[in-house]
Amino acid sequence: MTLATEAPATTPTLDAVRGRGALRAVVSRGIRGLSLRGADGRWTGLDTDIARAVAAAAVGDPEAVEWLPSDPADRLEPLSAGTAELTVANVTWTMGRDTGGPVLFTGVTCYDGEGFLVRDDSGIEHPEQLDGHRVAVQSGTTSAANLAAWYGSRGLSVTPVEFPTPAATLAGYASGACTAYVLDRTALAGERASLPDPQAHRILGTAISREPMAAAVRADDPHWFRLVRWVQNLLVAAEYQVDEAGPGRREEALAEAALLAGRHGPALGLDTAWAARVLAATGTYADVYERNLGAASGLGVPRGLNELWTRGGLHYAVPLH
Repeated sequence: MTLATEAPATTPTLDAVRGRGALRAVVSRGIRGLSLRGADGRWTGLDTDIARAVAAAAVGDPEAVEWLPSDPADRLEPLSAGTAELTVANVTWTMGRDTGGPVLFTGVTCYDGEGFLVRDDSGIEHPEQLDGHRVAVQSGTTSAANLAAWYGSRGLSVTPVEFPTPAATLAGYASGACTAYVLDRTALAGERASLPDPQAHRILGTAISREPMAAAVRADDPHWFRLVRWVQNLLVAAEYQVDEAGPGRREEALAEAALLAGRHGPALGLDTAWAARVLAATGTYADVYERNLGAASGLGVPRGLNELWTRGGLHYAVPLH
């Protein structure tokens, strides 16, 4: 049975965003590849592209975003306080966070795992070799708990040294005060690239946790939750459409994806051109990843689990029909 929606969905959040003329999005204070403010003042990264996709759908302009850089410990607080409509700040989706406050996670933006940045001349090849060493940690993240769980289960231990911001954590590691820097491996690629001599450092191949980074919204507006969730899903579904269409049919596939998703716009409180705007602004998930984390970004982070399920990854496209 098909359910028809004659009137646009009511969503106070969407009304507020349109009335302001901009989406308020919480991002990190600066991690290359995820959310970083350039010298020209423009924010770039995978997380910021997700925010632009939402703004393109909701406001009609992907650049209509008020960026709210936040420390790791405070990334969800603006949602609870009503001072932001979206958090895309490399936040790991956990049960504790999902049940600990009035927020909902709309979907995974990047599948990751915590790893270690070490000096290339340290001789350290495996996490076990860090037993007894000091490790730089961003406060407000899951890192300290992950370290305790991973090392404790092996009868080993490290000393986590917490710093308040990404910049302070990287500086603490770079100063030599800590032997390693623990963070999501995707984020570490950006942190490594910002060091004066990136080649003097490397990321260990072993991940010690599962870190599904996800976008989040307030829990009091189910229509806004649904809108953001479908913007995210559109990016993955459009990539699948392009893959299925085959070489030389990209534009045709994108147009089909925009048409399939666009007709559901009124049920989301949007017009029927919302999906076309999103894809014109950001491209597919593959485009977003390649631009910010792939070879084109200079970071060269392999997609791995962030591939489509058809290529052995975890991103699964929910049908647009």
